[in-house]
Amino acid sequence: MDLTVNGKPATIDGKEAVNVTTLLVELKVPQAEYVTVELNGEILLRGDFDTTQVREGDGVEFLYFMGGGN
Repeated sequence: MDLTVNGKPATIDGKEAVNVTTLLVELKVPQAEYVTVELNGEILLRGDFDTTQVREGDGVEFLYFMGGGN
């Protein structure tokens, strides 16, 4: 399965589709417990990661929001 992840080509071998939770594991996303996922331009709720399928040609962005400052 070929995807675009954070603007770059990525491949998951041997899969036609995976859920977002599996995608995070397959791509070894650092600090996956803190990541926000955008799939084809739509921000996903964390509770939907297990039921949302990522398919051939999809675009995925992994976003991290950080606070700070005074």
